[in-house]
Amino acid sequence: MPLVHIHVIESRRTPQQLRQVADTVQDVMLEHFAAPERDRYQLITEHRQGQIIAEDTGLGYERTDNIVVVQIFQQGRTVHHKQAAYKALAERLQSETGLPPSDLIVSVVENTREDWSFGHGVAQFVEGML
Repeated sequence: MPLVHIHVIESRRTPQQLRQVADTVQDVMLEHFAAPERDRYQLITEHRQGQIIAEDTGLGYERTDNIVVVQIFQQGRTVHHKQAAYKALAERLQSETGLPPSDLIVSVVENTREDWSFGHGVAQFVEGML
């Protein structure tokens, strides 16, 4: 059950372009991250200019105001899943939205089954509902 938080700088993309980014990320989650069908939980946050500060960690990457930061909260994915997702996200976002790979940052955060409630104040995984 990945929960994906997509961070961008406001007014750089139309609502349709934001949806294209989100749809591309979802396709990668399904194809390379073992997300179940109809398991789509995404947040898109637009930050004002200057509120995403992303240096290059000494790698020499040129960043622009088109930067996309993707945080994936999940459980149980392997290193292979993660590496495949990183690569596919960079390739697909470039081909489908024109995002340069140097403007993509991806972070995967691990959590456990008891860290999820999908509504009604119930931990559905713990209660055996999922």
